[in-house]
Amino acid sequence: MTTSDITTAPAASGTQHVITHGGHRAVVVEVGAMVREYTVGGREVFVPFAEDEVAPVFNGAVLLPWPNRLRDASYTVDGTTYELAQSEPDRRNALHGLACWTRWSLVEATESSVTLELALPAQKGWPFQLVSQARYGLSDAGLEVTVTTRNVGAGTAPYGVGFHPWLSAGGASLDECTVQLDATTHVTVDERLLPTGTEPVAGPYDLVTERSLAGLDLDDAWLDVTRDAEGLSWCRLGCPDGRTPAVWMDESMDTWQVCSANHIPQFLRGGLAAEPMSCVADAFNTGDRLVHLAPGDVHTVRWGATLL
Repeated sequence: MTTSDITTAPAASGTQHVITHGGHRAVVVEVGAMVREYTVGGREVFVPFAEDEVAPVFNGAVLLPWPNRLRDASYTVDGTTYELAQSEPDRRNALHGLACWTRWSLVEATESSVTLELALPAQKGWPFQLVSQARYGLSDAGLEVTVTTRNVGAGTAPYGVGFHPWLSAGGASLDECTVQLDATTHVTVDERLLPTGTEPVAGPYDLVTERSLAGLDLDDAWLDVTRDAEGLSWCRLGCPDGRTPAVWMDESMDTWQVCSANHIPQFLRGGLAAEPMSCVADAFNTGDRLVHLAPGDVHTVRWGATLL
């Protein structure tokens, strides 16, 4: 192929997959299998980004084979230490896995659902091989996401998965909004946002009961989640327009990360990240909630969102 054969540059976010059901509309993109838009009746549930824009803050991304941070971009398996790129150089961490900036292939699409697949190859610092499928579906209940990962390689792979939706305040300031989170234990961290322990929720980290986001600076994880009668744990953003964008996860995950973007200059308090995860930061090193995927093993998680 020569340069003359290239007539149109692809969008930065790749191929766009639009799914609809009633008043629900979502756009899932090829790059990172990200949810670029999700609206209900035209009202944003997730903070969107432009088709030809690199997602500014991992918007709606699938985070695997680890979510959150990996200390020193390094981990050890069976006595061998592996080194990855420090994708968060100011904190010397590897951030949010290896799947965010890759192109996922289309498996199946209908009017209300789309399934994308990523064959994650062995590479420098990651000697394992995984195949992941992410299915996005819309119904009267909202958006539902299921991600299934199979180890198709020879070695047992360390594994975790998470997601990065940013709940939209609908044009309001976060200071005008409230937050409520179904979790009773806060994960303490050091200056690199790596875990140091846990504590019962108290003060600014007690989000069990709805509270104002005014003055709250959050980039934290929570454990010991509570669940409703359907087995779902929720994070809710109450907004001045009377609407409440919300994210849920089922029993397949038991960890929340909530971020108010106080220290992200290009996205300063531009939304509230409500991140369902299977493990906390640095699980490859601590082993906390880490999944060990033996050859042929399959791991599945399920989460979703809606506008209440």
